[in-house]
Amino acid sequence: MSEDQSFDLAGCLQRVRTRDQIAARELVEHLYPLVIRIIRGHLPRRVLEQDIAQEVFLKMFTRMDQYQGAVPFSHWVSRIAITTCIDHLRAQKRRPEYRLADLSEQEADLLEATAVSSNAIGPDDALASRELLFKLLDQLNPDDRMVIQLLDLDQNSIAEVSQLTGWNGSLVKVRAFRARRKLQKLFSELKKKEGT
Repeated sequence: MSEDQSFDLAGCLQRVRTRDQIAARELVEHLYPLVIRIIRGHLPRRVLEQDIAQEVFLKMFTRMDQYQGAVPFSHWVSRIAITTCIDHLRAQKRRPEYRLADLSEQEADLLEATAVSSNAIGPDDALASRELLFKLLDQLNPDDRMVIQLLDLDQNSIAEVSQLTGWNGSLVKVRAFRARRKLQKLFSELKKKEGT
């Protein structure tokens, strides 16, 4: 997110540091679209996104003294948001295992069509395939899910993922490779269940 030119971020941050409540509200309003987009993009739909957003803003305000200005403030907040999403995914104790009965009729039809044919899916099935993908992603560990989300779904570069997560480029590549293999294995297992 580029810094809004009409918003005086430096002045607002200075006022926030002096405990100005109005400036704090302005800062939250300014950053809310960025934070909520990150949360919606990285966590399952069943998560209460407002609660996670509050947690991100709480961390931002409590760590404000750590912001050195080396990167744009929105990047710093993005990193807090992504780390919070990873922490939330790690906190989930169980990973759901989906059975064919857990899929919607359209998702089951899509899975069956994929098992029978290698042809590309039609536009009608795009939503069902997205839902199926997110159900499979929910079964991955938080780091694997995050690297797939950032690289493949959000189409960030290796360097951008490194900057957002704090992982070096080699680690991002290795995690992405392993996560894709796990995702492929989960999909294959689901296809086998469809065939039986």
